[in-house]
Amino acid sequence: MTRTTTRGLAIALAGLALACGAPATAQNYPTKPIRFIAPFPPGGATDILCRILGQKLTEAWGQQVVVDLRPGASGSIGTEIASKATPDGYTMLLGNLTPVAINPHMYSRIAYDTLRDFTPVTLVAAAPQLVVVNPSVPAKSVKEFIALAKAKPGQLNYGSGGLGTLAHLGAEMFKIMTGVNMVHVPYKGTVLSVADLVAGQVQVVFSDMPPALPHAKSGKLRALAVTGAKQTSLAPGVPTVQESVPGFVLENWWGVLMPKGTPGVIVTKMNSEIGRALERADVKERYANVGIEPVSSTPQHLATLIKSESAKFAKLIKEAGIKAE
Repeated sequence: MTRTTTRGLAIALAGLALACGAPATAQNYPTKPIRFIAPFPPGGATDILCRILGQKLTEAWGQQVVVDLRPGASGSIGTEIASKATPDGYTMLLGNLTPVAINPHMYSRIAYDTLRDFTPVTLVAAAPQLVVVNPSVPAKSVKEFIALAKAKPGQLNYGSGGLGTLAHLGAEMFKIMTGVNMVHVPYKGTVLSVADLVAGQVQVVFSDMPPALPHAKSGKLRALAVTGAKQTSLAPGVPTVQESVPGFVLENWWGVLMPKGTPGVIVTKMNSEIGRALERADVKERYANVGIEPVSSTPQHLATLIKSESAKFAKLIKEAGIKAE
């Protein structure tokens, strides 16, 4: 046998070994801890969802899923970190509408492109926003709040989780559709804006459900409305904004993404296991307690949603004249 033939045979055998090893790797996955990046501060919806899902994946696979909080820049910092991670299946991101579909239109030098740099895995949750005010605000309905804001132009402050977050864009859309004038006070996460709302530092927040709903139930805040297309059992008896402002609909969603290049067999396995977790009664109960609905999807559906939401909010950002500070 010649040296060339021997070398060729060695290369062929190595290729065969790799081909045979790939299914085994996917079958055994995971073999070490998985990093689950939450690009928002502790206590918010993203953090809560990461911990619920991370616990179930840990239980199912016997490998620790470690929640890695990387807040800042309306979710962009953690999202960028995830986009640059090794695509080996051991880093995943819990993205939501803001960093995934909105921020690319807010920041001219954003360091990631969602569909270029990520592989969508599955939706995991959806929820309307909850419009909450400090109890000192003399308005008990959306119509009363609009009247108050018009009587005090520029005197009411609304908080948000940062520039370009859904709380920010929701309030700006509300301003456009009602003609009121409110002042934006951005924070480094919605949970921080809600804390200041409770303290009376701002008057209203278009908040994610988890940080605001417990305060509304306890009476520390007053819930005026939900922003979905219809009322929800997550906040019984609370009317929708569009009952007073026709056409006003705003809903958030959360989805798991992995770095582009992550093996398809691992993406499929992750999609399936998260889908099973979302069907569990205890997971549904924990979601309901914080005002979020479990939603699963195919990777393709999440990719399509990201594209359509990106186009929708690009239009709103332009119309509202919002620019990164």
